[in-house]
Amino acid sequence: MNTTVNAEQAWQDLQRIRVPQERVYDEVEKCAAGDPRATYATAGIMWLFLAGMGLDLPKWGVWLMLAAYVGVLSSLAVHYSRRSRMRLHRSRYSWRSAASMAGGAAVSGGTILLSGRLVESLALPFGSLITATVSVLAFLLFVGPANRWAVAPLRDRSTRAPSERAIR
Repeated sequence: MNTTVNAEQAWQDLQRIRVPQERVYDEVEKCAAGDPRATYATAGIMWLFLAGMGLDLPKWGVWLMLAAYVGVLSSLAVHYSRRSRMRLHRSRYSWRSAASMAGGAAVSGGTILLSGRLVESLALPFGSLITATVSVLAFLLFVGPANRWAVAPLRDRSTRAPSERAIR
């Protein structure tokens, strides 16, 4: 191969390929950490549900409230997933995303159970409000770091050399 290579042109070609790829990963990181409205809306809905569970409702009322909770959360998820400006094939969701969802469920569920038992054992007034507030605070404290942890390795995939990707 005796073809001459123009170094400046090769560098420009490389930049033309790399810059859009970096923008994609920037957008993914921004979607994961930049818009707290969905997180706060989810926390507010969760607080209303947990506070409402402290009411003395008949069995059909509890089921109706649970159905409304799941319905509102589902519509919120659909709304925010449609608003996304970009769709990435398999690159946004990894095992870390699944682990952060499972961890969030464990933290939220554990906080609800533990704070509920503590409120019952201390016989505090307005126990459902205390349980709801503590659980929502634990949820909000968990979500930010979990989202950053779940999305962080996406940029690393693009910056590793091809030989390093082949080794893994």
